[in-house]
Amino acid sequence: MSTFKASDIMEFAMRIEENGENFYRFAIQLTGDEGIKKIFQDLAQAEANHRQLFARIFADLEKERLPETYDGEYAAYLHNYVDGHIIFKRDLLEKELLKIKNAKEAVDFAIRRELDSILYYQEIKGFVPEKDHPTIDKIIEEERSHFKGLSQLLTRLPK
Repeated sequence: MSTFKASDIMEFAMRIEENGENFYRFAIQLTGDEGIKKIFQDLAQAEANHRQLFARIFADLEKERLPETYDGEYAAYLHNYVDGHIIFKRDLLEKELLKIKNAKEAVDFAIRRELDSILYYQEIKGFVPEKDHPTIDKIIEEERSHFKGLSQLLTRLPK
């Protein structure tokens, strides 16, 4: 069953990365620990880099827009879908952020977000035409590379 096109998923991905960047920048304000701040700054920058990469991929994709009753309706729908349902939902994550007391917990938190992203994209792949699977695979590989980097960082932190 195909519900979305790769361009839709790429828009989801860009919005997820934007939400992640905003969230990590918000997280910086919640801690006085300079080590944790640096981790969140690095994560925010990584999310921004991912969003830029996805924007370049998106530019090369075939886009089909549904008829809109007003200009920007479809984009608003996609943004609301992402903001309300997945990965970096601010109100839920703020509570979790308040529990972070050290760099290890901060990285553990970020790893869970990356794993959530990977799982989301693996699951959504079933809702796009098979010809678009390579595009979704590119997104998954980017998220995996972020996960790998965070996992390596975790091994260097004190226990």
